[in-house]
Amino acid sequence: MIKVNNSYGLEMHPLRDALYAELHSRPFQVLPSPARVSYLAVMVRSEQKQPEFEHFCSLYRYFGGVPPKEDGVCFEVDFGDFKIRRDKHLEFTSYMVTHRQVDSSLPFFDQTALSCLPSDWLSAIPGETIAAFHVAVEDARTIPEADIALVKGHFEGMRLVGSRPQNGDAQVWTSFRLHSDGCGRFLIYNKGMSDSQLGRMVQRVVEIETYRLLALLALPMARRYNAKLVTMDEQLARTTSNLADATESLDEQALLSELIEMAAWVEATRAKTAFRFSATRAYHDLVIKNLNELKEDEVSGHLTLTEFMTRRLTPAVRTCKTTGEHLENLSMRIDRVSDMMRTQVEMSIQSQNQQLLTSMDRRSKIQLAMQHTVEGLSVAAISYYSVGLLKFLIEAVYDKGVSFDKSLVIGLSVPLVVGGVWFATRRIHKRFLLLAKAKEEK
Repeated sequence: MIKVNNSYGLEMHPLRDALYAELHSRPFQVLPSPARVSYLAVMVRSEQKQPEFEHFCSLYRYFGGVPPKEDGVCFEVDFGDFKIRRDKHLEFTSYMVTHRQVDSSLPFFDQTALSCLPSDWLSAIPGETIAAFHVAVEDARTIPEADIALVKGHFEGMRLVGSRPQNGDAQVWTSFRLHSDGCGRFLIYNKGMSDSQLGRMVQRVVEIETYRLLALLALPMARRYNAKLVTMDEQLARTTSNLADATESLDEQALLSELIEMAAWVEATRAKTAFRFSATRAYHDLVIKNLNELKEDEVSGHLTLTEFMTRRLTPAVRTCKTTGEHLENLSMRIDRVSDMMRTQVEMSIQSQNQQLLTSMDRRSKIQLAMQHTVEGLSVAAISYYSVGLLKFLIEAVYDKGVSFDKSLVIGLSVPLVVGGVWFATRRIHKRFLLLAKAKEEK
């Protein structure tokens, strides 16, 4: 970063110059009166941004100018009879064309600034136009102000909305409707404003109309989802009631599947609407800010711009806000019901586990009793075969000539063998118990 105006040898932050330049990136217009202004706001998708900039550069070449090498936030170029300003915003790109050579013999809106642009260039602008309107600026200091009937004729007989902004230094008329050429119209009489003041006021009027339309983009979406939200509310209420009033076992798997399906729809809808609803609130705030800065006075018998907007736009914005809050509320309620359902399932699982443990304990006792029986039978069997083997040994010794009572010795050996076998079996049993206990402690 080049150190500008730094005679003190200070190390400057690399973003300092950019932060200073940001305040001047969108300068206010300086607008003479009379003049004709046409305004377009074009919604541009991400893949259309570069083609849109290249299309704008072609306008330079058409009129023999030198196009910019890189895209920027704001470009304003004077082509002699007219000037065009291009502003790049988050969702849209705006074009404001100002024609200063006004033919006073023509009706106000028969001569528009768009006629200064090549028709084939105009129709080839990438994107979808959300706002298109004309502004006719007349100097009320040099010509008499037209009466209401004549003004209404310029708006094809439509009902007018009008006010005297800037404490009466201007008069603004509009219908907030589309006319036969597919564009909106504003008529402004300059009664005592400088070119700079007039430019700032026209910029505010242009932004009010543009942001109004952008704020209303979410309204059809809100209306479309409101009907579904009512159905989801009723479905969730039934599910909650079933859980609360259950007198018999429920199909928990089916209920969980139903809740998962509802949660998936709500989250998908939130993902689709979150940006649009938040943008609506931001655009509405900008509209109200610009309306307040107009400092309007009433024209007898007509709604001011502020009155019309607050009556028509604010309820629409509240509808979008309510729909967004409804989605958030429904999401939280589904989460709570899901938690309750999961708790019930866990309790059911714990009850089943308890029953299983009880059954296992009962089977263990039976197995232990059977084990003791088997051990007793094993002692008898082992003792029987051991005595049989010992009998062969005693008979072999007796046959060799050793004199003793063979029957008595065999009889006395039986309890000794049985006792020995029982003792050895218990030792083995205790050893296995000690090994199992030591393994559990590890």
